[in-house]
Amino acid sequence: MPTFTLTMPKLSPTMEVGTIAKWHVKEGDSVDAGQLLMEVSTDKATVEFNALDPGYIRKIVVKEGQEVKVNDTLAIMTEEKNEPVEEIKQAPKLAPPAESPSPPKEEKRVESSSQESSKEVIATSQGRPFASPLARSLAKERGIDLSRIKGSGPRGRIMSRDLEGATKFPSQMVEEPLSPIRKVIASRLQQAKRDIPHFYVQQAIDASALASVREQLKDQGITVNDLLVRGAALALKEHPEINSGFDVGKNVILRFPSIDISIAVDIPGGLITPIVFQADKKSVLDLSKEIKGLVKKARDGKLQPHEFQGGSFSISNLGMFGITSFSAVINPPQGAIIAIGGYQERLKRLDGEIVPYQEMVITLSVDHRVIDGASAARFLKTLKSFLESPALLLV
Repeated sequence: MPTFTLTMPKLSPTMEVGTIAKWHVKEGDSVDAGQLLMEVSTDKATVEFNALDPGYIRKIVVKEGQEVKVNDTLAIMTEEKNEPVEEIKQAPKLAPPAESPSPPKEEKRVESSSQESSKEVIATSQGRPFASPLARSLAKERGIDLSRIKGSGPRGRIMSRDLEGATKFPSQMVEEPLSPIRKVIASRLQQAKRDIPHFYVQQAIDASALASVREQLKDQGITVNDLLVRGAALALKEHPEINSGFDVGKNVILRFPSIDISIAVDIPGGLITPIVFQADKKSVLDLSKEIKGLVKKARDGKLQPHEFQGGSFSISNLGMFGITSFSAVINPPQGAIIAIGGYQERLKRLDGEIVPYQEMVITLSVDHRVIDGASAARFLKTLKSFLESPALLLV
């Protein structure tokens, strides 16, 4: 069999490039079909990739940490150990490191209005402070930000004398390239915020009973988030119009056939939303076990594509950080997401007395193309009733 290549697989529908996070084989190794070859950081997560065919790894072309396009060559393989290795017909297109754009061509002229300028040719270009070469040299040597200096020379040109008494600027900023996950977060959320007509409905609830039930169930590992997922699932069952989305390409509303709740999970380098499928059909204890497993896999970078692609509704909870309230960005093509704040101590009048209670604020972000204000309000009213009577979540 002739030389064959291992190429970058397409591991998600939106994946265009991937980064080799780790090789599990080295040059010269024999591999079997199904054997773990590498871990690839995609636009969604770090995914393990197994060999499709047996053979020998003869040359690894792409090193760990390098990013290449889908279908580009990663390694050369042969069927036999000592079989001659053919040359690669097409080298992989490695993504270039981030570079600052080249400055525009300079327009040169001679100034003769002072002794300093008459001896030097100055350069002006768009986006650069207008300064003499000597001033530029001194500013670089002393660590002075020329953009903060007012020039006293002709047409506001910065002269060396203008640097007297100027303070140094802080340490230079460091440019950090976007990870594959962060690239997609930046692209998708910018698109979502730009294209989706968001509106927001907020509801404060008395979470005292919810906190009490959670305290009673904590030995079983139940969290407030588990109860929130259960409450949202039951509320979505009563209000299926909220369990909907929007297809931009077809310009149609999507009515999702099942309640599949995406849960925002903070991971190194970004955010991912593993999905609890058919959440309305699962008990709080089952939800708790499944959510813990998904969160662990997400933070270990072991989620499989089917575990985070899709979903019909999202929940983002920042209550554990003491956040009072916030508004989340909708995760398309879904039509809504709820943002959960933390407990806040409040007072209320009950039976003629002032009593303390725990307040929680929930904010529903809604795609107005899909859901109207009245529908959003009815959904939050139902969710409020479940969370203020949490015994309903346990049946």
